[in-house]
Amino acid sequence: MQKVSLIALARHHLDQAKRASSGRSSETVFGGHEHHLRQTLIALRAGESLSEHENPSEATVHVLVGRVLLRVGSAQWNGSPGDLLTIPDARHALDAVEDSVIVLTVSTPQTRTTA
Repeated sequence: MQKVSLIALARHHLDQAKRASSGRSSETVFGGHEHHLRQTLIALRAGESLSEHENPSEATVHVLVGRVLLRVGSAQWNGSPGDLLTIPDARHALDAVEDSVIVLTVSTPQTRTTA
């Protein structure tokens, strides 16, 4: 069992993002290559973005701090603290309207082995 304080991590990474030239800071809080589920805390300074990219599999964004804008083509959704946004299966981008911290959850498909 592992316990992680997302609030403490959010404060730490938002402070790092404000000082970083990229305007962002992140940490995988659960998962990795050996897991099918990956959860990554991402802090973005206001005005920064995760530029448009493909959706590799099922994914959600949980907004912890600030306000973000999820864009898919001409559609867009606002996210505020406590909101959970389901990322559509399409190219998308995420903009930090305010200094923001999110938890990105991605589930990768299981590969089956045949005997």
